[in-house]
Amino acid sequence: MLEMLSTMFSYQFMVRALIVGLLVSLCAALLGVSLVLKRYSMIGDGLSHVGFGALAVATALGMAPMAVAIPVVVAAAFLLLRLSSTGKLKGDAAIAMISTGALAVGVIVLSLSTGMTSDVNNYLFGSMLAMSEGDVTLSVVLAAAVLTLFVVFYRRIFAVTFDETFARATGGHAEACNMLLALLTAVTIVLGMRVMGTMLISSLIIFPALTAMRVCRSFKSVTLCAAVVSVVCFFVGLCASYLLSTAAGATVVVANILAFVIFAAVGRLRG
Repeated sequence: MLEMLSTMFSYQFMVRALIVGLLVSLCAALLGVSLVLKRYSMIGDGLSHVGFGALAVATALGMAPMAVAIPVVVAAAFLLLRLSSTGKLKGDAAIAMISTGALAVGVIVLSLSTGMTSDVNNYLFGSMLAMSEGDVTLSVVLAAAVLTLFVVFYRRIFAVTFDETFARATGGHAEACNMLLALLTAVTIVLGMRVMGTMLISSLIIFPALTAMRVCRSFKSVTLCAAVVSVVCFFVGLCASYLLSTAAGATVVVANILAFVIFAAVGRLRG
């Protein structure tokens, strides 16, 4: 076992994928608890589609993909929040509208330019080989910012998650907290698209939170458990993908599914 791990992490691309993957898994799990409880669990899927559209446009124009994707996805997150808060569109309808529209734009741009290039294909399905040292540096900086802001504003995020009306009435700046949650989610989604891909990144938001809820009851315990489950599942999935020569993102999702089944069984036994 130790020899296998030593061999696996002797490759620089595996080390880069591990660093970014663990950071993204941790950020996604922490944010996922609030998103699931607020019934915004599919926002990750919607924003990842927006990210794909932005990446397609950036590739066609010869621009830096991350520099284009991050502001576009952040703007889309704010727009989703705004549409839902005004009551003109329900959360799921707004997500479906924006995500499918962005995906359509991305496909059209690709069909008019050079087609499905390997770089955009890596963003769509994820690729460990696509991680560069620059991506790792950017991911570490942004992930550290996400984690720091989450810890600093933990109490306000907790209040907005469970009783937004009360938080707003007591001057808790609910709107600002929702904007912060949207910002952190958007950044996390863009960072995770390199390893997990557009189609699978939302699983890191949904599965750990739901898994932790099978056995934990308080917000704090669910958050901590989700973080641990997410990190462990990513590590196990990454190792399994190396041994089985399977896609890393898909293998991580399967690891999360197995964890959910185990935790659900334990929760049922505990009553």
